[in-house]
Amino acid sequence: MSIATGIPANAPPRQRSRLLRREALFGYLFISPWLIGFLVFTAFPMVYGAYLSFTDYDGLTTPHWTGLENYRRLLSGDDKLVVKSLQNTVWYVAAAVPATMVAGLLLALLLNQPVHGISVFRTLFYMPSVVPVVASIAVLSWVFHGRFGLVNVLLQKVGIDGPAWLTSPDWVKPTLVIWAVWSVGSGMIIYLAGLQSIPQQLYEAAEIDGAGTIRKFFTITLPMLSPTIFFNLIVSIIVSFQVFVPALLLSGNNAFSPAGGPLNSLLFYVLYIWQNAFVYYRMGYAAALSWVLFVVVLVVTILLFRFSRNLVYYETEGR
Repeated sequence: MSIATGIPANAPPRQRSRLLRREALFGYLFISPWLIGFLVFTAFPMVYGAYLSFTDYDGLTTPHWTGLENYRRLLSGDDKLVVKSLQNTVWYVAAAVPATMVAGLLLALLLNQPVHGISVFRTLFYMPSVVPVVASIAVLSWVFHGRFGLVNVLLQKVGIDGPAWLTSPDWVKPTLVIWAVWSVGSGMIIYLAGLQSIPQQLYEAAEIDGAGTIRKFFTITLPMLSPTIFFNLIVSIIVSFQVFVPALLLSGNNAFSPAGGPLNSLLFYVLYIWQNAFVYYRMGYAAALSWVLFVVVLVVTILLFRFSRNLVYYETEGR
């Protein structure tokens, strides 16, 4: 009997073909819930969104075909808020991704030490990442309040006048980066899993050769952890490009006040998509914005995979 398919190896060709078709039918039957969900909730919305991006659609009336007008408008620079939202988003990605990755790696290295009660500390550092965003932003608003916030109160005790963290255009995005670092627990757990998968024999051999802590980190830990670092980098960039809920809550966006924070300093790209779709009811234009974001993230991801070939070490490839 064939181990791979469960079909007798000496079965006649016609019977074998019938059994293979039956096996394939059962396979598709078992994965049909996922296939149906993918087609209904992912593939169809993407295709329909691509169609809407070429139309003038307000969500209520019939879409009116306008061709490339939406793309001409957002790529020509006529819409100044597109440029502003892209600048804010790129700034956030450039600041939040390195900060969260470094913080997550340092925490993982700290929590990978064999000390008593380390599981308690792992739980404590992971908990902020599972707190609902609305609750964590509420805490952030209290901690960084310009007059009564905990941070400014502590700064005043040492003679420093704290800035208006949440109302200053210069400080509101750095405050959001601090929030991202505070909820770095999910990336920390992935780093921790990667650290614990590194064979201890490598460290023992390096110690025999006289390698110190720093030498072991750069010659063993980083190369062996490079696939995990690369995975976290891709995920962090994709998530950072789609920052939305914190900006929506901090800027007080609603149907009557669709601003993007002080001087549009929190007008991130996805927030601008939401404004066009659900505040201004320009669904077609919002769809075009969404597809441009999809292409940008796709190109960035492909470039990262291309440049990572000589930087990421995969043990099975013998690099």
